[in-house]
Amino acid sequence: MSERSNALKKAQQKYMEKFSIARVRMEHDRYERVQAHAAAQGESVNGFINRAIDHEMERDSLRGPTEAAEGRGNISTP
Repeated sequence: MSERSNALKKAQQKYMEKFSIARVRMEHDRYERVQAHAAAQGESVNGFINRAIDHEMERDSLRGPTEAAEGRGNISTP
């Protein structure tokens, strides 16, 4: 059984090597709102954040570098 356990650890490590980790800081109440929103969409917080990043990057590419850098069209957050 320990061989399976070691094999599983090796497979998980290999899988995780494909990823980088980005830490995001936010106040607890905001995190709770993000968590609730993600759950309502049927996804994890990680999945929601990645989807939001993809969405904003797509919007930025349509607007052009100057508009994106100036933050035009972005919604301010508290």
